[in-house]
Amino acid sequence: MSFRDDFEGHDLDRSVWVPHYLPQWSSRAESAATYEVTGSELRLSIPPGQGLWCPGDHDGPLRVSGIQSGVFSGAVGSTVGQQPFRDGLRVREVQPTLWGWTPRYGVLEVRARMELTARSMASVWMVGIEDEPRRSGEICVFEVFGDAIDRAGPAVGMGIHPFRDPALHDDFAAPRLPVDVTGFHVYAADWRPGGVDFFVDGDHLRTVKQAPDYPMQMMIGVFDFPARPSPAAQAGHVPLFVIDYVREA
Repeated sequence: MSFRDDFEGHDLDRSVWVPHYLPQWSSRAESAATYEVTGSELRLSIPPGQGLWCPGDHDGPLRVSGIQSGVFSGAVGSTVGQQPFRDGLRVREVQPTLWGWTPRYGVLEVRARMELTARSMASVWMVGIEDEPRRSGEICVFEVFGDAIDRAGPAVGMGIHPFRDPALHDDFAAPRLPVDVTGFHVYAADWRPGGVDFFVDGDHLRTVKQAPDYPMQMMIGVFDFPARPSPAAQAGHVPLFVIDYVREA
């Protein structure tokens, strides 16, 4: 089935999106995204007063505003949940199961722009729904770190991470592109059995000859790493990630 969200109206479609970042390892209250839906755009940001995500547990201070198209967890104290960031991580808050949009194969396309500092990044990625530990692979549609942008353009990360999927291996690259990420660009991944092709603005950039073979959910997030130096961040610059649309063909 095809899918498209143009972010019309004044809020997210809560039957599709959860406006939290991996809340099972934190809580709904402490993982809530700062966002607005306006002008047919989703605008994720991290204002100066936003708190840390999983403080004291995550390796290095991290702030994040993210949404995801699915969520579930095991009981409090269990290790059952998506994208644990270290071995032995325990669920802190039970999450009601929601499979809002969980495709298995398709052309995944996102039109987006971002305003970053040297200590922030923005990314869209697909993760296995992880109802079984092996169904945990990742397709990174794109990621951009603010400190990886220079006069030649940004290094745009894309590829596959296996995590706990024994059928996959790490295959990731970050080609530098002559684009301005503060303007809108179309990032896409053509995901099919046995392979994924990656595109920016319709230009084919790389092929990975492997692919997850199970349903996946989309993750959209902007991140801030407070321990990293950044004069712009110290001056109060707010990281911003704007999504015009998400679609699956």
